[in-house]
Amino acid sequence: MKKFRFELQDILDVKKFEEDSATAELAKALAVETEIQNKLDSVASQYVAAKNDLKGGTDARSFIAGHQFYKLLEYQKEELLKELAEANLVTEEKRKILTEIMQNTQALEKLKEEALSEYNARVNLEEENNADEINSIRFNINKLTATDGGQA
Repeated sequence: MKKFRFELQDILDVKKFEEDSATAELAKALAVETEIQNKLDSVASQYVAAKNDLKGGTDARSFIAGHQFYKLLEYQKEELLKELAEANLVTEEKRKILTEIMQNTQALEKLKEEALSEYNARVNLEEENNADEINSIRFNINKLTATDGGQA
């Protein structure tokens, strides 16, 4: 019997490649989110450090400079939060695309499993038929030699 070949294997390979690409794209989007979150954490730690530096200070210039720095940090925080929201949208879109591709790939893999199952059933049936045929031939040969009285 000929070797098993899944007719849609080329399409399955393309879908797996698309899935790998979509996974990489999602990883990039998550990396952007992480980078923005790290920047937000940095702004927060700068804010705490600046607040601690101003505690107990009586100089008006340092108070004004600290207030300006707070405004700058607040602006940076707002901009980073906007970037993070946009990055979240991109990540969700990438995740949605990956999910769709994974569903298509899984459907093809299931079809392949079913085709392989059918192929194995046909192979087993053919092997059983061949074994039955061989046994029938042996039985008939033994029957013939027994009726001939061993004369051949």
